[in-house]
Amino acid sequence: MPTHLPVLLHEALRLLQPVHGGVFLDATFGGGGHSRALLETGATVIALDRDPDAAARAAVLATEFAGQFRFVDANFAAMDAIGGGPFDGVLMDIGVSSFQIDTPERGFSFRDNAPVDMRMDPRCGVSAAVFLETAPEDKLAHAVRDLGGEPRWRRVVRSLLSARSTGALQHTHSLASLVADAVSNRRPGPPPRIHPATLTFQGLRIAVNGELDALQSALPKAFAALKPGGVMVVISFHSLEDRLVKRSFNELCGHPVDRNDSRPQDLRERHATLLTRRPITPGDAELAANPRSRSAKLRALRKLGVDEALPHS
Repeated sequence: MPTHLPVLLHEALRLLQPVHGGVFLDATFGGGGHSRALLETGATVIALDRDPDAAARAAVLATEFAGQFRFVDANFAAMDAIGGGPFDGVLMDIGVSSFQIDTPERGFSFRDNAPVDMRMDPRCGVSAAVFLETAPEDKLAHAVRDLGGEPRWRRVVRSLLSARSTGALQHTHSLASLVADAVSNRRPGPPPRIHPATLTFQGLRIAVNGELDALQSALPKAFAALKPGGVMVVISFHSLEDRLVKRSFNELCGHPVDRNDSRPQDLRERHATLLTRRPITPGDAELAANPRSRSAKLRALRKLGVDEALPHS
């Protein structure tokens, strides 16, 4: 059975500072590790997840922590419709979960041969296989080049287009082999650090699930759901996600959103204070226990209290 190790758990708890009677939103329930840790402090937790498989895991916590826990089957982009706030803290652990990766029939990984699905919610949208067979060339390029970061994206896109209607795009092993052949330079030397299909699979997953759009929508809603003085913690695993979080947090804290932001200070509004000047990353012990945490980055901010002035940073 798939196992789940909540990433950067101790760091998240240190920043959220849950106490008995506090109310928290876990916007990405996943395996429930973060929710459980919050509940064990006596806090109340409302958790969201769009993956229908998460409901059974959430039912265990609902029984064990009766009256403290409520699960909502929803994408975090819809968090403004669930009620239960305002919250003392909001936690968002972005990306695919170990349960999804380790369930072969979900099609997230090429470790096992399975249909290429990749949907976090198989009840809606189209599978990655359908996307590969039908998406316009520019959409394929966006997924492979921009979302996956594959440097040899032109080769990959040409191979994907050529393989349409052959059946090669329908299963994870044949798709991974197709991509590996496309990116291989057949030069002598050490093997690549990661499987040649990793970046393309990542880009397809992000595209099929609309992950960046959902995050862009969810970030302001999560901040709005905080009580004054409340803390927002976001853990991301992809540079594009982290960039969205960083820009959003800088905007809320009255900082330049990036190096090109030359707005004068009096045009910036400060609604929060950063708790992490630089992202927190896993330490050696966590990396040894959970290698999948290696790309995790945690950022946090605190919403200004009602009695705090809004000086420019």
